[in-house]
Amino acid sequence: NSGVVCLLRPLLLDVVPSIRQTTALALGRLADYDVDLAEAVVKAGIIPQLICALPEENRYYKKTAAFVLRAIAKHSPQLAQAIIQCGALEMLVICLEDFDPGVKEGACWAFGYIARHNPELSQAVVDAGAVPLLVLCIQEPEIALKRIAASTLSDISKHSPELAQTVVDAGAIAHLAQMIPNPDAKLKRQVLSALSQIAKHSVDLAELVVEAEIFPVVLTCLKDSDEYVKKNGATLIREIAKHKPELSQFLVNSGAVAAVIDCIGSCRGSVRLPGIMTLGYVAAHSENLSMAVIVSKGIPPLCVSLIEEHEDHIKAAAAWALGQIGKHTAEHARHVAVANVLPTLLDIYVDTHSSEDLKMKASIFKALKNILQKCTYLPALEPLLHEAPPNIMKHIIGQFSKVLPHDSKARRLFVTTGGLKKVQEIKAEPGSLLQEYINTINNCYPEEIVR
Repeated sequence: NSGVVCLLRPLLLDVVPSIRQTTALALGRLADYDVDLAEAVVKAGIIPQLICALPEENRYYKKTAAFVLRAIAKHSPQLAQAIIQCGALEMLVICLEDFDPGVKEGACWAFGYIARHNPELSQAVVDAGAVPLLVLCIQEPEIALKRIAASTLSDISKHSPELAQTVVDAGAIAHLAQMIPNPDAKLKRQVLSALSQIAKHSVDLAELVVEAEIFPVVLTCLKDSDEYVKKNGATLIREIAKHKPELSQFLVNSGAVAAVIDCIGSCRGSVRLPGIMTLGYVAAHSENLSMAVIVSKGIPPLCVSLIEEHEDHIKAAAAWALGQIGKHTAEHARHVAVANVLPTLLDIYVDTHSSEDLKMKASIFKALKNILQKCTYLPALEPLLHEAPPNIMKHIIGQFSKVLPHDSKARRLFVTTGGLKKVQEIKAEPGSLLQEYINTINNCYPEEIVR
């Protein structure tokens, strides 16, 4: 407000190097504070001045100039675009080629903040020739430089298969894969994130990541003491699992599914989420893969997540995964039903608090429907008759109408437990599917019993 930005501007051209550098630092801190100040720095026409003599400047100035560019770029795509138009990318590439690791690190930060906004800005970073230099940076001995270079490669890769392919073509996967066993937790987080962002786009990219021999070493990350390493390790496995049955089968064979199940059991909250999703993706592919999740004891930790977690999106993911496990055959649905999942799902569905989130309600309903449409295990279905709302009741009654005509023992039990009495109390529209199911059940018994 006091006009400091305009007073600082001429000092960027001062003959004393330390004044130029301290001025740049002041501008960087101002721009870092909020989007309005960053816009003020850009509007004052400071960026061209900041970078005009950059190649001749010393390492301290280069580092500070990179900080200013990063501080402006972080706020919005428009500000990132504004500094690109001033020629910032060419100058940052010069910094990436610098001998000093601190200068390289500053440039990596700035490129990361530019690339993370959108595919167009990420493409501009690629077109400036930054990717091969970033891959060289992850091979440098300095841990801080490795971390931020890996993070920037992750930010570039996340937007599209084409951008991820550019990172792959520069040879990034092999170098990232070699760093998974590194003891530095922050580096591991970034490496796993970068590999996830590459693998998520397509089968081909996921296969390239797997071929870099990241298994079994990536499974150690699921036991890491750092929560983010755990989460990013599980996310990488999820991104591989989702593409096709063969990749999921590979994960089962390599022990990844069992490791993910252990991980879900040992952590809480959002760290659980990618592991939960992994089990859903694996189970969704085929009957055999779903059975592999069941045999590996994947159902109990998913039930625990349903009960323990407070956030709706985690509950919804656990419900979705259970639905994927139970949807294949009566055998699969029975395993889910025996674990007492159905009453838990129904409780969440009818709970007035959870009903506020329509997306959550839809996920729970879909999971219940998937399991109920295959479930012929009547002892698990019968308790639901007494509390299910009409839209779920019809699926339950439908299953009874399939099983009772062929099972005399079940027919007897259905009378003695009060199930048949409950069916008589249901008011169904004449001619509706529900009425047909009720008629089928009633036809299994003599008229006096029905009466």
